[in-house]
Amino acid sequence: MSDAYLALETGDVVEARARAPGTAHGELVFTTAYTGYEESLTDPSYRKQVLTFAYPLIGNYGVREERFESDEVQPTAVVSRELTEDVADWLTDSGVPAIDHLDTRDLVTDIREGGAMKCGIAAGPDATPEDAKAELADCPHMSDYDDIGADVSVDEHEVHEGGTGPTTALIDCGAKGSIIDSLTERGSTVHVLPYDATVEDVEAVDPDLLFVSNGPGDPANFDAAEELVEHFVGDLPIAGICLGQQVVARAMGGTTEKMDFGHRGVNQPVRDLRTERVVMTTQNHGYTVGEAPGDLDVVQVNVNDGTPEGLDSEALDVITRQYHPEAHPGPHDSLPFFDDVLGMVDGPSATAD
Repeated sequence: MSDAYLALETGDVVEARARAPGTAHGELVFTTAYTGYEESLTDPSYRKQVLTFAYPLIGNYGVREERFESDEVQPTAVVSRELTEDVADWLTDSGVPAIDHLDTRDLVTDIREGGAMKCGIAAGPDATPEDAKAELADCPHMSDYDDIGADVSVDEHEVHEGGTGPTTALIDCGAKGSIIDSLTERGSTVHVLPYDATVEDVEAVDPDLLFVSNGPGDPANFDAAEELVEHFVGDLPIAGICLGQQVVARAMGGTTEKMDFGHRGVNQPVRDLRTERVVMTTQNHGYTVGEAPGDLDVVQVNVNDGTPEGLDSEALDVITRQYHPEAHPGPHDSLPFFDDVLGMVDGPSATAD
């Protein structure tokens, strides 16, 4: 007998096995990553989402805290074909419902064909289909989380010492720890500021570089970060990753839009329009830049759907990427991005991978 249920926006209810008990709701998305499940599960960009793993076995090399991208599990619930005991115990201890023993191939196909959708989950010995349906009924759309940054950002200014390199003001909209590490490893001292930091907060740091991080949800809900870009563009070099690219584009007059099912995985091909080189990238986003602002050049695009993956302005010292150059466990094709970003402090931006 099933002890877990997944209620979908389509009206279907899928039976499953409970691996971590509880009820939850969120936007149902999938990742094609076959490794890096610890990093995915602690990525703040998955906040308010139910993460489905397309790869059938999750947990086959255990759970190690040193691989975490934040200090907690971020999705509201987890779905897999099969979860190992290590991962199931971790999610149970974290209070995050998890289910397996369902056909994730069908689920991923439904998301690809119908788009990311609202869902509700009920798992445990007393779970019923009605419990899952009730969670579904309470599930907002992602764009309705108008203060989602508060869930994933630092509350106060933090400093991560690097060395003698440039000083970076990192606006934490849900930053992965690997972004901070990638900067400090290159000698930059990183001042992590809350998602709602003010111009005065940034000026108090006296940075050489403004960096807008990744994060969850709709970029239109990150007004404060957008205002920072508007204020400092042309005066400070500016960089952004993932949601950060979208925020920068909006601040400079561009538009953003919701994608059908987004890009989530470790095998997204990106083509550089200047070099014609294709690199494989890790991605996790459900929104994208629609129309790029006139002051920014689209320099990289997704091979699969043509969406903007890189925006640059040599004149204004702006470099942004939609994918995650810092990604762990990889691929590492695009790590030189951080060298190019820090290089803007001493001169015009170099060609970024």
